[in-house]
Amino acid sequence: MLKQPILDQLHALRLPMMANAYHRLAQDPEADGLTFDERFALLVDAEWISRQNRKLAKLLRDAHLRLPACPEDVDLQTPRGLDRALLRTLWESQWVGHHHHVVVTGPTGVGKTYFVCALGHAACRQGYRVRYLRLPRLLDELYLSRGDGSYANRLRQLAKTELLILDDWGLAPMTSAQAREVLEVLDDRTGTRATCIASQLPFELWHEQMPDPTVADAVMDRILHRAHRIVMRGESMRTKQDPLQEDETSGKRKARE
Repeated sequence: MLKQPILDQLHALRLPMMANAYHRLAQDPEADGLTFDERFALLVDAEWISRQNRKLAKLLRDAHLRLPACPEDVDLQTPRGLDRALLRTLWESQWVGHHHHVVVTGPTGVGKTYFVCALGHAACRQGYRVRYLRLPRLLDELYLSRGDGSYANRLRQLAKTELLILDDWGLAPMTSAQAREVLEVLDDRTGTRATCIASQLPFELWHEQMPDPTVADAVMDRILHRAHRIVMRGESMRTKQDPLQEDETSGKRKARE
C-alpha cells in the first residue's frame, strides 16, 4: 500500500500527529528493525501525547491563572511554613476529586498567589476544569450580572467549575449583599466541587468581614468543611526577587546606622 494514501486517510480521520509520526518512521532506516506492535505503539503515543498537550493547553487557557506557576517552580528553600508532605499530596490533586477545599493565608508578598496558581496548574494536568478569580472582581461581576439578567447563568458556570480559586479574599469588608452572594457560590460547591481561597487576612478574622453573623456563620461553615489550611510565613518574596528594592532597603538601613 502506498504511503501517501495512508497519510491522506490519517489526516482525513483527524489524526495529524499520527500521520507525522508515520511519515517520520517511513523515512527512518532504523525503524525497519521495529516490530509491527512497536511501530504501532509509536504512532498511537504520538497522537495521544499531542491530544493531551492540547487538552492541557485549553484547560490552562480557560483557567485564566494570574501567574504561569507550576508545582516544580514553587520555592521550598525559603522558609515559609510549607509542609512538604502536604504539598506532595496537594500536587496530586486528589483533593479536587474528593471535593475538598484549600485555604491559604499569609502576609502580602509571601507567594500566596503563585502557590494557588501552581495548585491550579497541577489540577489542570489531571484534567480538571479550573477557574482563577480575584474575589473583588467576582463580586463586581455578580453585581453586574444581576442587572443584565445573567446572574443565574453565572452561578451555574461557577458551580460547574471543578476547582474555583478565589484570590484576595478579605481585602475589604463585604456588604450584606456581597456576603450572601459568596454564600450562594460556596453553597453550590459544598460536597460537589473544590474551592481554593487565598487571603492576607488571618483566617480567624474572616468572620468579622461579614456584617450579618448568621450569613458569616454559614459561609465559614462551608469553607471549613473538608478544608486543608496553609499558613504561609516569612518576608516578602518580591523584595527577595527585586535587587533594586533590596539595594534601596539596604541603603536606608545603612543610613539609619
